[in-house]
Order: sequence, then C-alpha cells, then structure tokens
Amino acid sequence: MKLELYQIDSFTEEVFRGNPACVVPLKNWLPDEILFKITRENAVAETAFFIENGDTIHLRWFTPEIEMDLCGHATLATAHCLVKHLNYQKSRIIFETLVGELTVDIKDGVYYMDFPSRLAQPSTLPDVIKRSLNIQPKEVFKSRDYVLVYESEEEIKNITIERSIFDLINLDPGGVVVTAAGTDSDFVSRYFTPQSTILEDPVTGSAYCSLIPFWASRLGNDTLFSRQLSEREGQLYCENKKERVIVAGKARTYSQGLIWTE
Repeated sequence: MKLELYQIDSFTEEVFRGNPACVVPLKNWLPDEILFKITRENAVAETAFFIENGDTIHLRWFTPEIEMDLCGHATLATAHCLVKHLNYQKSRIIFETLVGELTVDIKDGVYYMDFPSRLAQPSTLPDVIKRSLNIQPKEVFKSRDYVLVYESEEEIKNITIERSIFDLINLDPGGVVVTAAGTDSDFVSRYFTPQSTILEDPVTGSAYCSLIPFWASRLGNDTLFSRQLSEREGQLYCENKKERVIVAGKARTYSQGLIWTE
C-alpha cells in the first residue's frame, strides 16, 4: 500500500527548529499494528494519522510506544498539512479525537488550537523523579503531567536528567514538565518522558493545557507568550479561556514523500 507522508516542524517559522511530526493521510484505518510500525519507522516523537469525514476530520496520534490522548505539535502539523498541501479551504478545522472535538482556527499563517484546560493541583514528587533531577523544584503540581516549578529560566536551561533512574517510572501517557518565569517571554519550559524513545520532547503543545492556566493565574494575565527551551526551541502564543486554552503557533514543512507498507 502506498501512502503520502509529510514531515512538518511545528511551533516555529524555520525548518530544523520546533518539534518535528509526521503526518499520514488515510482513506481507511489500518490495523494499529501497522500504524505503530509506520510511527517507529518515522523515528520522530509523534506521527499523526487522519481521515476526512465530511465536515470533520478523525485524527489520531501515535508515539513509537503508545497511542496518545492528545498531542499539540502533531495537531498543528496536521492542520498545516491540510492547508498547505491538501487544499483545505476553510478557516476552521474540526478534529474528532480521543479527547473529543478539537478546533483549529487559521489566521495569517498562525494555527490557533482550542484544547481542554488541565489545571494542575499541588502534589508530591515521586522519589524516582526526584532522584533523577540535578536541580530540585520549588513547587510540584500534577495533572496529566507532573509540573515542576523552578526559580529561574537559567535553572530550566541547566536541568539534566539521570535517565537510568528516570526510566524506572512509567507515566503513560504523561511526562514531566519543568517551568519558570521567562526573561524575554512570560514563561519557559522543557518536557521529559520516561521510558520513551525520545527523552526530551522539543515542543510539547499538550503540556500547555496545564502550563497556561497555571501561569495565567500566577502572572495575572490570560494572554501569554512562551518559549520551550529544548535544543530546537519553540515559540507558543497562549490564551487562557477558563475551561479551555488556546495554544497557537506556526509551522514549516521539512519534507514530503511516499511510503510503502508492503
């Protein structure tokens, strides 16, 4: 079977920056075993598969290990693929997903994704995660992900993970996000996933479901700009809407081609 494949860098205006995701349009769903094999072969953090279904689009996200309940950068990549390569004409895309209906509005090359808010609650850090960190957080919260709050952007840049310890815990489908107030942005973050093929995710849109309400409350502002401080870095435009959040960014196509599954 021959399938189209697009690799797109999300939350950036430049190739080789932001978070790469692969996007594969389908006519019918293939067995999950095949979807996982394609994802592993793609060798990126997430591959998005979608089927157009009238006025909506059925969207699923896969890592090499699991099917995700929500993925921001692969959603943005899928929207970019539809608009730039598949002649999608509407200014709003409606996705059917595991977390319900998600909308993406497109304006001036920016993709505005409407996601559920996941307000993190005060929590205790598991000993395994604590021992894996070279710098300890000043506050710990938990929603899907552990949200670790630090004193400064410099601390976020200097955090290292002892993977042999970190991988002793399984947080599927979540991870650990470290965050602090930014120097030239409202806040910064980095994101790590234990037992994952890729330890540090370059830009993690779904983590902002918790980061946006947290920093909106902490900073007293519902409109925020954030940078994720991975090696590739990403830029995100954020809005807190109480029970929903807007996670917005740009994208660039890196490659386009064909794959054969047999």
